[in-house]
Amino acid sequence: MEIRKELNNATLFPNLELLANQVVEGFISGIHKSPFHGFSAEFAEHKIYNNGESTKHIDWKLYAKTDKLYTKRYEEETNLRCHMILDNSASMFYPQVKTQTLGNLNKIGFGILAIAALMNVLKKQRDAVGLSVFSDDYHYYTPDKGSERHFQMLLSKLNEIGSEKSGGRETRTYTYIHQIAEKIKRRSLIFLFTDMLQTEKEDEELFEALRHLKYNKHEVVLFHLMDKELEYHFDFDNTPKRFLDVETGEHLDLYADTIKEAYEKGVQEYFTAIKLKCAQYRIKYVEVDIKRDFSTILNTFLVERSKFL
Repeated sequence: MEIRKELNNATLFPNLELLANQVVEGFISGIHKSPFHGFSAEFAEHKIYNNGESTKHIDWKLYAKTDKLYTKRYEEETNLRCHMILDNSASMFYPQVKTQTLGNLNKIGFGILAIAALMNVLKKQRDAVGLSVFSDDYHYYTPDKGSERHFQMLLSKLNEIGSEKSGGRETRTYTYIHQIAEKIKRRSLIFLFTDMLQTEKEDEELFEALRHLKYNKHEVVLFHLMDKELEYHFDFDNTPKRFLDVETGEHLDLYADTIKEAYEKGVQEYFTAIKLKCAQYRIKYVEVDIKRDFSTILNTFLVERSKFL
């Protein structure tokens, strides 16, 4: 069952990188013991710089004080490869949002900021990250890399998506995930951000595509994005409304209370079926309410990262 309200345009994040950094810092300050202990960003000691070494880790602040070159050594270097997959279909631009800010995001905005926050953490750990964006077409793909230039390019792309008026009219998730599975050669941690609004046939094809990723030894996490109040509980006031399927153009005029009970029952059954499928194929399923904070995303990342390495 797919019932959606008509959308208007979403606007660009003023500073996505700064906002992502605030999300991560707020998350870390909200826990008693930092989960980053022992990660490659945990500074251990300085060592004297030797000619011919990379200048990437030179401590220039220390050089200004001592006039000697030292590099930073870290407790643990890792080679995590993480690939983000973002559903950019029209339904992801729900609900109507005039300006994307913390606490006022639609699904695509939440997905973009969640990916930017994860990139912030991956960057600190010198891990590699890639990005795929799809809807009715495979809009964007870049392989996993860890350079500063690469991170800035991904942030620019995410900002571009955030400023779009709407997404693709259809979703062919399964087609592009098969392609992604063929492109990613090294074992990776895969995060899929989607609202799972598709037909039953498309669901089957999607899980076949996710099985392709699992067959190639990747670990897969499905972040199921939703506005739980509206899309799950159908909590609208009981006045006449027109609900529009933004991907098919079909609409329905009704009072919300007349179908609320049947709608909620149908949605619960659908979500339960998704969870069972994920369990069957050993895919990590994470339900995400876009009206809440990003702790669910970041906690999941930390757990899956520790299991992956």
